[in-house]
Amino acid sequence: MFIVSLLKNLRLWAALGLLVILAGCATSGFGGGAASGEIQTAVDDTDARKRARTRLTLAASYYEHGQPTVALDEVKRAIQADSSFADAYNLSGLIYLALNEQGMAQNHFERAISLNPRDGNAIHNLGWLQCQQGQYAAAAQSFQRALAIPSYTERPKTMMAQGVCEARGGDLAQAEATLMRSYELDAGNPVTGYNLSAVLYKRGDYNRAQFYIRRINNGEYSNAQSLWLGIRVERRLKNTQAMDQLAAQLRRRFPQSPELSAYERGAFDD
Repeated sequence: MFIVSLLKNLRLWAALGLLVILAGCATSGFGGGAASGEIQTAVDDTDARKRARTRLTLAASYYEHGQPTVALDEVKRAIQADSSFADAYNLSGLIYLALNEQGMAQNHFERAISLNPRDGNAIHNLGWLQCQQGQYAAAAQSFQRALAIPSYTERPKTMMAQGVCEARGGDLAQAEATLMRSYELDAGNPVTGYNLSAVLYKRGDYNRAQFYIRRINNGEYSNAQSLWLGIRVERRLKNTQAMDQLAAQLRRRFPQSPELSAYERGAFDD
């Protein structure tokens, strides 16, 4: 599939800070798909809320370190301590999503939103889940709802997720426009750059696709997927030397990758 999985990209480019718990980034907070939010201690917290926050912080740490089942146990304890804590339901939704329990994930995201209707992170996460389920119209509504919240600070990442979702749904023109807006707000995000280049490649705009993928492949965030896209772009532009250089990198750095296998088979248009 020409649009790389957003969640897979988040693990490959963990340094982006897109998703603290899922990607293991060095900031405080969490969010699904692309958004993040902070776990903060309020001065007027009740004792129950303080206990819940402590459990939630533990849950976030476990999830960040690839232990979702342990994280789920902790977040359940957070909810037991304070059943009105919206952040706990948002995190549990992410954990269930990682465990491929989409029904439970949706229930928990919706519960988080019912407790805090202006939680852009939870609304974003619900939108990403809807996108994964192929509910593209519902996902678009959720993303737009998150973006409409004045205090929501993760606009570039939500636009990125929306653009990926639009591309999955086959609306490449709208996906390009949405990803371009995201890129304009956060040009340093290689996940956005990769997906924008992929959309442009699919639309046959190879020169522009080359610009965005070269920025990634010439920097520290290149990986097997970006190199493979770069190879296909350069091939379309008949840049044999650039294509060979990227292929050499792919073979040296990622010898067991599916992308190298595809290159060696000549499966450029799969």
